[in-house]
Parts: sequence; structure tokens; C-alpha cells
Amino acid sequence: MSFRWVYAEPEQEGTVSTLQEQLGVSEKIAHLLALRGIDSYDKAKSFFRPKLGAIHDPFLMKDMDKATERLAKAIREGQKILVYGDYDVDGTTSTSILFIFLKRFGVDVDFYIPHRFKEGYGINQEGIDYAIEIDADLIVSVDCGITAVKETEQAKEHGIDIIICDHHNVGDTIPDAAAVLDPKRKDCNYPFDGLSGAGVGFKLIQGTIKKLGLSEDMAFELLDLVAISIASDIVPIKDENRILMAEGLKQINSDPRVGVKALLDLINLDIGSISTSNIVFSIGPRINAAGRMGDATKAVLLLISETRTEARSRANELESINVARRDKDSQTMEEAKAIVDQDYNLDKVSSMVLHQPDWHLGVIGIVASRLVDTYGRPAVMLSTVDGKIKGSARSIDGFNIYDAFKKCEDLLEQFGGHEYAAGLTIRKENLQEFRKRIDEIAANNLSEQDFVPELRIDCDLDLSKVDMGFWKLLSQFEPFGPGNLRPIFVSRDVDVEGVPTVVGKGHLKMKVSQNGSGAFDVIGFNMHDCLPKVRNSNDQKLDIAYSLEENHWNGRRTLQVRLRDVKIRE
Repeated sequence: MSFRWVYAEPEQEGTVSTLQEQLGVSEKIAHLLALRGIDSYDKAKSFFRPKLGAIHDPFLMKDMDKATERLAKAIREGQKILVYGDYDVDGTTSTSILFIFLKRFGVDVDFYIPHRFKEGYGINQEGIDYAIEIDADLIVSVDCGITAVKETEQAKEHGIDIIICDHHNVGDTIPDAAAVLDPKRKDCNYPFDGLSGAGVGFKLIQGTIKKLGLSEDMAFELLDLVAISIASDIVPIKDENRILMAEGLKQINSDPRVGVKALLDLINLDIGSISTSNIVFSIGPRINAAGRMGDATKAVLLLISETRTEARSRANELESINVARRDKDSQTMEEAKAIVDQDYNLDKVSSMVLHQPDWHLGVIGIVASRLVDTYGRPAVMLSTVDGKIKGSARSIDGFNIYDAFKKCEDLLEQFGGHEYAAGLTIRKENLQEFRKRIDEIAANNLSEQDFVPELRIDCDLDLSKVDMGFWKLLSQFEPFGPGNLRPIFVSRDVDVEGVPTVVGKGHLKMKVSQNGSGAFDVIGFNMHDCLPKVRNSNDQKLDIAYSLEENHWNGRRTLQVRLRDVKIRE
């Protein structure tokens, strides 16, 4: 799919020249910094040199005093603690860091992850029953609990206190728990509200260690799992998250815990070169697979493994689950595309609502995202579970899918989510009217231009100016992620060197040069459709949109162009 190239601009004029003068960097590097809200020497220093000493005091978070007092009491008195998590990567890493931390004190600790399909998200009746059954004194929820008003009361009736650690939006009523930690609380003055669920759990650990008079290093040993949660949960990698992410990556690349090491060995990732992208595309999906296919406890068991033998066994189990998830994913995508190609005239519809009773609930969210990428329209994928039609939706820029569902509220049994992603439950008899209404809402709110996705361009770049010195500075912008995305450049009037080819499973490979630069290797993943365009360009030149990355091969380090889009220069 081709993109609309949209250039980003710094918020304030003059910032680029100021940074050039203060930092002694090139205009392009100063421009990239300005786009990221960096407008002074001090901010640039903090950006390029993230230090653990700059993270925020945990006691700035509302209820942290209460939470640490209650958890410290449970530790001192040897009370039974249940860590209650969620089935995604953030939830399983959150659960693991609390479990590992409490185990170090010899605490009688257990964990509970609800089954994705049988129980659903959050603190529920089955979980409270389990806490009662094991005679728990305290529940610590991580990555969930902010809406568990009724369940908190039920636990209290049985003499069980709850500490809630969450990072999701807060509703009208906050549960009457022993403590509620959530930086998104309106009455919370914590300086940064973008923490992951594991990040909030980490702050509880950090505060409890202070309360117990111990060294903070005990908390920092858990940052590898916090980093995995930050990268996988798509929270902004800025402010405190940037520091936690950078330090967590250092740990993964130097001394990963046995569970993480077993996973890295299994997927042939070299310790020392693990990046945010490796977590997002390789590590995270394997941890997530257990929950997607039903039982996320297997992911926690890997992350808390204490021996290499156990870790290898758990990693192999997760890999088998992930293979099954990928197969289901591919099959569902093929079936969904067939329905769209057969039943939808994309010139006349603005959305896609697809239903197959036997689609696996754990993969339809992924497939909905891929349909959006493929067809440039909001997509709703639905399956039938226990007689109820349930599903996931993904959207495009300019169309708030949650607001659209709100306008269909009379047709839905249940729904929730945000601007770009949502879930729903609907009766079969309402499905056709829902499909019609969603399309009408989309048609009234979207134009033809909206169906062509934007590609955010940082700046133009001449390939002849790209060398290892430029790369050394650019690489210090890592770790990349929301709030600090990998820069995307445009080079114009580029020459194709040699003959472009397709390699692997549909990846475009070629060489390009510009203005006398050397030839750069180019890889365009899943861009085989562009082969005729670049092969037949003849005397015409290309405009390319791309990011830069380092390629390691046979002991050599070279810069590689990661192609995002290509246009024939008229």
C-alpha cells in the first residue's frame, strides 16, 4: 500500500539553529531532536544520557505511602500474598516482577492470571474465589483492577486487602482498596502518567524497598522485565520510560535472567545486540502467545524460572504455542481476505465487519490490524464463543472506533476500548444492522484521502551525507518507540544500482545511490509488489522513504536502508 508522505515540523521556530549552536551537531540531527520536543542543552543531555538517578520518587504517586506500608507489613509478618495479573505481555511481566521480588523475602506468594476466554480481563469472581480458597491475606493486582469496585468489596468481606497497581484510564468510581496506584488518577500528581502496568508495579517495589530500608539495586535487577513490558505494551518511550527501557535493555544485553536467556537462545537472538524491535517482534509475541491461545500462566512460569533446565522446557512450550498461534493467525487472515475480496466493493464501503463463528478469539485482533494495513479501512473481526458473538476492532487515523461503537450502543451487549482499538459483544440478530450503521458512520466521517495511510517523515536526507559518524549519533536516539519513533527519511532522485530482486517471503532487495554516494543495500519487507516499479524505472529516478539500520553479517557492520515506501520520480 502506498502512503501519503507528511512532513513533521518542530513546534518552535529557531529551535534547530539553537541546538546546532549549543550541541555542535549537524542541522539534520538538531532537526530530529527538535521534533522530539528537545529544545535545550540540558534536555538533550538527559535524552542522550538517560540515568537511573533521574527517575521519579515513587512516593509522589497517590496512595504510595499506604501501598508500601501494607506490603511491607505483609512481608514482615509472613502473610499470604496473591499477585493478580493479566494475560498479555504487560500483565505477565508485571506478575513476574512482583512474584520474584516477594519470593526473595521468603514470602508465601502465589499468582493468578485469568483465562482469556473463560474469564476475560481483570479481577473477577473466579479470582476472588481462588484468593479465598488459598486463604490469602493480601491481593496485589498488576495491570488491572482500576474498575474492580464490586470485587474489591467482596474481597474485603472475606478479610482480604487489595493493593491495586494499574495504568489504565480511571472510571467514575475508584475501588475502596487498601491502596490504588494509578498515575492516571485525577487526584494523582505523579510527574509521568505513561508508565506500563509493570512500570507501576516496579514503582511499588521501589517504594517498598525504601520503606524496608534496603538498597534500590534490588528493584533495578527487575528492569529487564519492565523493559519487555514497556516495549510490548506500546506506551510512550519518553520521560521515565526512556530511562527504564534503556537500563532494562542493558540488563538483557549483559546478564538476562534464565527465562529470558532461554527465549533468546531459542529464537537465535545474540545477547549484546537486543533492541526494542527485537522485543516487539520476537520476544513479546512469544510471551503473548500463551495468553492469546488461552492460558497465560505458562508465560509467567517461564519468566520466573530459576534453573536453565526448567527455562528451556518452558521456552520450548511457549514456542510450540506460538507456532500454533501463527498458523491460526495465517489461516484466519487468508479467510478474512477472501471474504473482503469476494463480498466487499472497496470503492463503495468505508469499513469492514467480518464474522466467522469458528475464528479463534485470540488472533482476530491481530488479523483486524493486518486488514487495516492491507485495505486502509476500519476493520471489525467477530467470532462466536459460547453462543455469543464477540470480537475486536482496529481503526485508522481520523476515525475513533470507540466513539463509533458508542453510537451503536443500542445494538451492542458490551463494548470497550479507545480510539484505535476496541472490543465488543453483540447478538446475532443485531449484526446486520451494526454492519450497516458502522459503515454509515465511517462514510460520514472519512474522505477518500483518509483511506490512504500517512507516513510521518522526519526530514529529507542526502545519502551522500550518511556515514558511520552520522549513524553513531543517530543510534543514540534509541531506544525507539511511541513518543520517539525511529526517524523516517526521504531521499529524492535516487539511482537504482544493479537489478532489484525478491528474497525470502516477498521481501524487495536492491541497491541505491544518490549524488555520488556509495551503494546502499536496501530491504523492503513484504514489498515484493514494488519490484516491477523499481525494475522498470529505466532512466527515471526514485524517491524513497526509509529508516536506517545497522546490518551485522560475517563480522562486518554496514548501514542498511529499511524501505518504507517508494515513488517513481516524474
